[in-house]
Amino acid sequence: MTEKKKKENSLNDNLKRLAEISNWFADQQEIDLDAGLDMVKEAAALIKKSREQLNAVENEFKEIEKEFAPDRGEDNLKDSLPM
Repeated sequence: MTEKKKKENSLNDNLKRLAEISNWFADQQEIDLDAGLDMVKEAAALIKKSREQLNAVENEFKEIEKEFAPDRGEDNLKDSLPM
């Protein structure tokens, strides 16, 4: 499995787990404080990791943009893409 595919899977897994945690809270009629705290801690760690992964992906896009923009004589690749 490629590194990029691992990142995608990991990010997707993180988002799925965050949805599960959110659903757990929504399904509780009476929240066990200890279990709830554990869920919040896990969610916070997943959010932090997901932000880092998204920043890495954004940086990859910026690097690609730098590679293509000079060839096209344009400052910003997204401006050159058809909409």
